Amino acid sequence: MNLGVFFLVAVAIGGAVWVFVYPYLSGEKHTERRMASISRSDPITARPSRVAGRARREQVEGTLKEIEQRSKKAKRPPLSVRLQQAGLEWSKRRFIVTACVLGFGAFAVLLIAGAGLLAALGFGFAAGCGLPFWGLSYLKKRRESKFLAVFPDAVDVIVRGIKAGLPLLDSLKLIAVDASEPVKSEFRAIIETQTIGMPLGEACAKLYDNMPVPEANFFGIVVSIQQRAGGNLSEALGNLSRVLRDRKKMKAKIQAMSSEAKASAMIIGALPLAVMTLVWLTSPGYIALLWTEPLGHVMLACSGAWMLCGVLVMRKMINFDF
Repeated sequence: MNLGVFFLVAVAIGGAVWVFVYPYLSGEKHTERRMASISRSDPITARPSRVAGRARREQVEGTLKEIEQRSKKAKRPPLSVRLQQAGLEWSKRRFIVTACVLGFGAFAVLLIAGAGLLAALGFGFAAGCGLPFWGLSYLKKRRESKFLAVFPDAVDVIVRGIKAGLPLLDSLKLIAVDASEPVKSEFRAIIETQTIGMPLGEACAKLYDNMPVPEANFFGIVVSIQQRAGGNLSEALGNLSRVLRDRKKMKAKIQAMSSEAKASAMIIGALPLAVMTLVWLTSPGYIALLWTEPLGHVMLACSGAWMLCGVLVMRKMINFDF
């Protein structure tokens, strides 16, 4: 009996020693500590990369916020900026004087022709306030179209220059010398702005102020972020060039697809005027009631209002934004 108890006690003590002492003697604890130290990430070595990545993200976010605020301010530019965007070297005073002369001239001509005071005032207001701003908008859009036709090639020249080892400023100077208008003048303005002390990234970002198109905004964003946060500029501009060419192809496809709808809208909009002109040529007494009787004036006004609504609806349907 005593021998059995002694055997059980010895087995229990041996088991306890095996469980608690053997790992230290065999080196298992040391192996576990070594594996844990290897698998655990070292905060000291990882901190610089994390800090650098965080700083880069903050710089990019700050640049994008600044450009977004500048784009919001540029939605309603003043008259002097609109004249510059249209490529006119007029002053604000000259434009206003020209508009006043046009308005007064149209008012005087219609009043002398006997069209009536209200009609003369209406046409004078349209000629003084509508026609100059319409012409300004037309010149602005035509200049933007010329810019977009040449701008992807200019970006390709910059990419090739950077890959050949030229600095970004020298590549911009090539565009300012050899490119076509209006890209040539816009890049010359960037170089002149940078010469007086403005950083190159901010000078490129100001391109959107003079040429308010998304492509110019993309270029300013890419260059501004690269100047502040670093990176491969040739690769970024190469991607930008592909995006610009894809947008150009998409715009051409949209114009081709919407050409039939535009032709139909032009025919529908011109049909009432054409019919009225033909009726006036064949039976002038029949249609003369529209502008000799008060009820005819009301019918003309209602017809003109409905035609204007239809033209605006068709214009909204066939104009695609992308």
